[in-house]
Amino acid sequence: MATQPHSDEERLKAALWHSVGKIVDAIAVEQSPSVNAAPTFIAGMTEMLAARITTISADLETFSRHAGRSVINEDDAMLLARHNDGLKSVLRHKAEKERKSENR
Repeated sequence: MATQPHSDEERLKAALWHSVGKIVDAIAVEQSPSVNAAPTFIAGMTEMLAARITTISADLETFSRHAGRSVINEDDAMLLARHNDGLKSVLRHKAEKERKSENR
């Protein structure tokens, strides 16, 4: 019996599930070695994160299109972070670090 090929979305969600599981397990072990996360918790976190990624990617595409560009750039990411000072600071720091490494 041949198996159906998985869609890109299914493969991405499986990879996200794996990553979320590894992160949750690492945090659980760090906090208390006897604590273990239930698969339903990891599934819930994965679904929540996938929904957020979908929203963020749509927002970034919209910002880019509104600016008349077909490529998402740093300005779009900064616009996305406009209401989150902590995120804005991290993005600025990363962008500055990237610019410095490009100028070498």
